[in-house]
Amino acid sequence: MARTLITSALPYINGIKHLGNLVGSQLPADLYARYRRARGDEVLFLCATDEHGTPAEIAAQKAGKPVAEYCTELHDIQAEIAAGFRLSFDHFGRSSSQPNHALTQHLATKLYEAGLIEVVEETQIYSETDGRFLPDRYIEGTCPNCGYDSARGDQCDNCTKQLDPTDLIEPHSTISGATDLEQRVTKHLYLKQSGMRDALNEWIDSKADWPVLTTSIAKKWLNDGDGLQDRGITRDLSWGVPVQFEGAPWEGMDGKVFYVWFDAPIEYIACGAEWAAKQGLDSEAWERWWRTDKGAEDVRYVQFMGKDNVPFHTLSFPVTMLGAGEPWKMVDYIKSFNYLNYDGGQFSTSRGRGVFMDQALSILPADYWRWWLLSHAPESSDSEFTWENFQQSVNKDLADVLGNFVSRITKFCRSKFSEAVPEGGEYGEQETALIADLTAKVSEYQSHMDAIDVRKGANALRAIWVAGNEYLQSAAPWSTFKEDPEKAAAQVRLGLNLIGLYARLSAPFIPDTAGKLQTALALPDLDWPEDVAGALDALKPGHSFVVPDNLFAKIDDEQREDWQEKFAGTRS
Repeated sequence: MARTLITSALPYINGIKHLGNLVGSQLPADLYARYRRARGDEVLFLCATDEHGTPAEIAAQKAGKPVAEYCTELHDIQAEIAAGFRLSFDHFGRSSSQPNHALTQHLATKLYEAGLIEVVEETQIYSETDGRFLPDRYIEGTCPNCGYDSARGDQCDNCTKQLDPTDLIEPHSTISGATDLEQRVTKHLYLKQSGMRDALNEWIDSKADWPVLTTSIAKKWLNDGDGLQDRGITRDLSWGVPVQFEGAPWEGMDGKVFYVWFDAPIEYIACGAEWAAKQGLDSEAWERWWRTDKGAEDVRYVQFMGKDNVPFHTLSFPVTMLGAGEPWKMVDYIKSFNYLNYDGGQFSTSRGRGVFMDQALSILPADYWRWWLLSHAPESSDSEFTWENFQQSVNKDLADVLGNFVSRITKFCRSKFSEAVPEGGEYGEQETALIADLTAKVSEYQSHMDAIDVRKGANALRAIWVAGNEYLQSAAPWSTFKEDPEKAAAQVRLGLNLIGLYARLSAPFIPDTAGKLQTALALPDLDWPEDVAGALDALKPGHSFVVPDNLFAKIDDEQREDWQEKFAGTRS
């Protein structure tokens, strides 16, 4: 049995994510996990909330809650919404977990011993009023470039100029508003990424099958300008993985935590440990997925992420994994995505512009969204969500093509035969040609899914649905029945078996709908149809079924206009 390890980029903890976040990592990862399970793989699908860093502290402060309490609350909310979208994680963990603390500190120690971490003295901004060094995002002031009065210490959101806190005019603390800021010398740990440049180049060059988007971003960061730079991996925050711990090979790091982008990818591994512990399993259960000396050499590891996360996963995290000198499983394939834009502009969390995951589920079931997002996944370029396109896709693909087929054949069978697969008649040339055509189409579908070409996979699946509709229109069993009831019985029998085939093939994309079809047809399972001809003969004469409720309700113009207005700018 093949083994596939799948991780999705970790959703950040500070709020509910929008549909652009969903389609950029978690949803296509779930599609692939469901597909690989259906094909018989042993799959471990891991994700977690990314809980450390300045934005988490700021969000908790705004919510008036201790940061640990805030993160627990938001983790539970995100887990509930993920379940609502039927994201089939084997475990949805937390980067604040004890396993991640321990593993982050362990790997940092190994990197230090390998000469890849050094202690660096540098000057940072200190607030007397707050009694702490301030991270860049805790400092705001006037931009010296454009005059914007709410520029942050790392960047001006108005003109996008990169800044240092000392560049700001009249800077102040965002915690207290204090202006008594001064520069002080402090110590931080730096990851010497530049020393791994050749090793990274060689490793990336070995991945000839990676998407162009992934490798082009990695190579740009690695080689453009001054190339890969050493990076500070500690911050002056109270919430995070402590830098000073028992057995640490450095001193004087009290009150500091590891940079969120250092510990967050390590949570992929730690999440496996969390999963094993929750199952009551020992360490061997997760190590066989993550350590090549414990069985992970035969694992295929696939990561899913938006393009903004690619530099960290192709450079910084591999520096950690390779540089530690331990037999960790390295990623085999990185599936990256461009951005999904929203109705003529961009999704905006701060302005509440666009559809957020909880809101989406409040107006339509998950399968409507899963189908549209996956069939329009931003793979080769950015794509755009518009309500007109969403309405058209739902009404045409789901309601007219799939839903209408299921309704017509089941209701016709009930009216002319019974709620059981009819007997009589034999498949003729038309049926034989359809089976041959579907065998080729299923093979094409599988090829796209194997290659993780999401949109091509969706198009191939839709073509399979369309082929059944075209057969039904051409065969017209309602007309055949008047002259040759036996032949009509064979046509209906094939039509009912087509529904079973559709349920099996569609389950990765629209799992709830596949489950409804499974229940209606009383299918024992949704095993993958490795033999299409056999699958189309699975339901024998006399097999009982029930006519399912309407699978998909069409979206009318009034609904579309109402939603378009509702999600234009202010999140309620």
